Amino acid sequence: MALYAIGDVQGCYKDLLQLLKKIDFKADRDTLWFAGDLVNRGPDSLKTLRFVKNLGDGAITVLGNHDLHLLAMSQGNLKHAEKDHTLKEILKAKDREELLDWLRHRPLMHHCEERGYSLIHAGLPPQWDLPTALKCAHEVEATLRSDAVADFCQQMYGNEPHCWSETLEGIDRLRFITNCFTRLRFCDKEGNLALREKRAPGHQAANYLPWYEVPNRATQGKRILFGHWSTLGYQTCNDTWCLDTGCLWGGKLTALQIRKEKPPRPLQVSCSGYRKP
Repeated sequence: MALYAIGDVQGCYKDLLQLLKKIDFKADRDTLWFAGDLVNRGPDSLKTLRFVKNLGDGAITVLGNHDLHLLAMSQGNLKHAEKDHTLKEILKAKDREELLDWLRHRPLMHHCEERGYSLIHAGLPPQWDLPTALKCAHEVEATLRSDAVADFCQQMYGNEPHCWSETLEGIDRLRFITNCFTRLRFCDKEGNLALREKRAPGHQAANYLPWYEVPNRATQGKRILFGHWSTLGYQTCNDTWCLDTGCLWGGKLTALQIRKEKPPRPLQVSCSGYRKP
């Protein structure tokens, strides 16, 4: 049995099938980890969502910001919808509720003790160790799976608070946790989030670092897989692996085989691209 982690698909269903063919994926034998953002902006979000859902226990998917955006729209929050968003097909699908319920029950973080890897979509603040990160993920997951989901989806957007405190409560606490797991790229040494910084390292304000480079990060030495950062591309640094290689933008779609030892070189397919950067 092989285990592969795959970067952001964002509705690029045909590219996903091409990648699975390249890695010789067999649904009755192998397992896939998806680093979030299954949907939005690409041409086939509905097909992608149905396909991954139908893999059942053969796939583990963490939630990304675009997945949460879909959930927010389904709960009536249309204030942040792009004019040309590609989620209408899902929202009008006959199996809409089944798909959305499945998505609501996906985790923000997956940790595999046996293989020694964790999977997230974006980043972790330097104050969180692994148990704290998992605990915080569970708090938001419980909200998404409860009757409080509609209220959460109305209030989850925003860049504040910008720094972690265990004393954070209510929507401020949930929003900070959500922003870390689904939007974080840069922060300063104290863990203040820089959510407006989106370009590749080297273009950010001088006091900010990629989250995985912050000195004395509490998850230092823990193996973490993430996506979200297409301008970064495939990279391994400080026991972290970025898997978002810009499929949507004409880059590549990446699969990385996960083993107890450090993984080999990734397998990739080139993508024609559906959006201009």
